[in-house]
Amino acid sequence: MTKQRLSVVVTRRLPDPVESRLKQLFDVTLRPDDAPIPQAELIQAVATADVLVTTLNDQIDTSILDHAGPKLKLIANYGAGVDHIEVENARKRGIAVTNTPGVMTEDTADMTMALILSVTRRIPEGLAQMEIGKWEGWSPNAMLGGRISGRKLGILGMGRIGQAVARRAQAFGMEIHYHNRRRLHLGIEERYGATYWESLDQMLARMDVLSINCPHTPSTFHLVNNRRLALMKPDAVIVNTSRGEVIDETALVRALKSEKIAGAGLDVYEGGEEMGAELRNLSNVVMLPHMGSATHECRIEMGEKVMLNIMTFHDGLPPPDLVLPEML
Repeated sequence: MTKQRLSVVVTRRLPDPVESRLKQLFDVTLRPDDAPIPQAELIQAVATADVLVTTLNDQIDTSILDHAGPKLKLIANYGAGVDHIEVENARKRGIAVTNTPGVMTEDTADMTMALILSVTRRIPEGLAQMEIGKWEGWSPNAMLGGRISGRKLGILGMGRIGQAVARRAQAFGMEIHYHNRRRLHLGIEERYGATYWESLDQMLARMDVLSINCPHTPSTFHLVNNRRLALMKPDAVIVNTSRGEVIDETALVRALKSEKIAGAGLDVYEGGEEMGAELRNLSNVVMLPHMGSATHECRIEMGEKVMLNIMTFHDGLPPPDLVLPEML
């Protein structure tokens, strides 16, 4: 007997190979254009679909879940972060939530190192000079940046991505330090020559570069705030490729303007695409449009994980990337 095809609604355009495979496997509804799904369509989707494939643009809260129909049993998130989904609320309604961890590790770590180099070596400023034709030739004092070899790198969140950053930074000759909810096994620390700091405050006061690689949770919201920014060295640099909400952006702007820290490299923002104009006007900030996982390989692998989670769930087995409360 042929198993009935699942009704799957996807809230955002995905790479063509992923959408083609979704069409083969499921009774799928895809977005006609690359824009977030309107609220009314999202409500219709949760009311009628078996599976909802979400992205970070979708706020799946009580106002949406209240419309969930009896068929909806799985929210398969296209992405690792699930802070835009009320996971526990969904679970109480009998709706499982999955994500796509792991596949973006290497790409995000690459982008972290790119931002560290961009800020410390003033790469965007050099590009801007060339683009407007202002370069007047080499000079001993022109565009001086800082060497990263020998600098202390503090990693806030030493999970998959944090460790991938440590591996790259180690190759550049940086000293690796980290703060985590739980200390890592000694063997992992030895692999990276990493020093664990139980006190985030004490670590921040001693670092040359801070890389934020922890998720956004209630406990990490504004973890880097005005008080903690004041602890940092005036020549320190912050890089964030994780979640914008981990930094108090207003406090960060103040610290950058007053030169209490030297610079920042940001791929994520507290207000999402509505980030403050003040950041854009600062010369000591490198800003990217959330490109950390933006490689062809990563986005296709994310889609493959979504489909594996859906198919495993449909077979009556626990999906490999089921999000559990203790993970949040």
